[in-house]
Amino acid sequence: MNTISLSDGEWKLMNLLWDENPRTIANMVNALRDDTAWTKATINIMLNRLSEKGAVRIEAGGRTKLFYPILGREDAVKQEASSTLEKIRTGGIGLLISTMTAEGSLSDEDIDELIGILKEGRKHND
Repeated sequence: MNTISLSDGEWKLMNLLWDENPRTIANMVNALRDDTAWTKATINIMLNRLSEKGAVRIEAGGRTKLFYPILGREDAVKQEASSTLEKIRTGGIGLLISTMTAEGSLSDEDIDELIGILKEGRKHND
C-alpha cells in the first residue's frame, strides 16, 4: 500500500468518516462546528485532496455527494506511527515515552496497555 500522509485537518475529516460513513459535506460541517470554523468550501477542498491521495471515495448520491473512507484507520495510524518514529529516531523512543508520561499525556490505562504491548513485543523478539 502507498503511504498516505495526512495533515492535522485531514485527520479530523478521516476520523469523522471512520466513525460514521457515508457522510455529506453538510454533515461534516455540522459535526466540526464546535471544533473548527470550516466552511463547506474548505471541507470540499480537503475532501477532494483526500480523494486525490486515495484516502477517500466520493460518490454521487442524488443532489449531494457521499464520502467514504478508503484508507483504514489502522493503516493510517500505523503509517503515522512509523513516520513519527522515523522523524524522532535521533531522540529515541524512550525520550518520546518519558515526555508523554511527564506531560500527563498517558493515562494509567494507556501505560498498562503500553506495558502489555512491550511484553508481547519482547516475546516475538526472543
